[in-house]
Amino acid sequence: MRIARLIAGAALAAVLGCVGPAAAASCGNGPGGFNAWLADFKRQAVAQGISQRTVNAALKGVSYNPRVIKLDRSQKSFKLSFDQFYKRRVDNAMIKRGRALMASNRRLFDSIERQYGVPAEVIVAIWGLETGFGRNSGSMPAIRSLATLAYDCRRSDFFTNELMSALTIVQRGDMAPANMKGAWAGELGQTQFLASSYVKYAVDYDGNGRRDLIRSVPDVLASTANYLKQYGWRRGQSWEPGSANYDVLFKWNRAKVYVQTISVMASKLRG
Repeated sequence: MRIARLIAGAALAAVLGCVGPAAAASCGNGPGGFNAWLADFKRQAVAQGISQRTVNAALKGVSYNPRVIKLDRSQKSFKLSFDQFYKRRVDNAMIKRGRALMASNRRLFDSIERQYGVPAEVIVAIWGLETGFGRNSGSMPAIRSLATLAYDCRRSDFFTNELMSALTIVQRGDMAPANMKGAWAGELGQTQFLASSYVKYAVDYDGNGRRDLIRSVPDVLASTANYLKQYGWRRGQSWEPGSANYDVLFKWNRAKVYVQTISVMASKLRG
C-alpha cells in the first residue's frame, strides 16, 4: 500500500542516490522476456560496480512475480478521506501501544532526539502506521519484487534504480538477500524504506557494523529520524499543519491523508 506515495516522494532521491542510474535495454508487460532482461541487468550491474559475487548471490534463481504486478495495478487506499483513513489505521489500542513503546525505549528515543532533533512521538507514529511497530513488515522477497517491477514497463527506470540500490545493500554487508523480505513493492524494514532511501539514510545505531532496518530497533528508529533530518526537520518545532516540519512529513509521504494521520497520531501520543 505504501508504494504509491513512496514513489512520488522518493523518485528524485532515487535518481540522485548513491548508486548511478541503470536501465536495462528493454522492458515488458508479461513474463515472456523477463529472463533475457534479467541477464542484461546483471551485466549492467557488474559494469556499474556491483561485484559478480553480489550479483550471483542476490539474483540467482530470481523469477517474475505476477502477483506483484497485480498489486501494483490495484492501489486505492489514498483515495479515502482523512476521517476514513484515520479510522481504518489508528485506534486507542494503537495509541496505548505506542505510548508504552515510548516509555520502555525512553533512553533510546532521548538519544535519537539529541542527535537528529526528531521527537519520539513522530517516529513512533510513523513506526506504528507503517508496520504496526514492526509486526507487519512484509514477507515477500524484496529482490524478486524489485526485479519484476524493474522489468515491467510502467515504472521501469524508477524500479531499476531501486533494484540496483538493493544490490548495494547486499554488497556493503548490511543484509543477506534471503533476509530482505518486505512489502510487495520492495519496501524494507519496520518503517518501510525504499532501497534507495536505505542506501542514503540508514544508520548503524546499535554499533554492530550493519544497518539492519528489519531486526534492529535502534537502527530502525534512528534511520527514520535521520531521513527526516536530512529533509530539513527543525528541532523543537511543531509538526502541526502549516509548520515547516509538517511540510517535511510530505517528504516521507506525499499523500495528504497520510501526513495528516502522522501529525494527529503524534499529537495524541504526546497527550
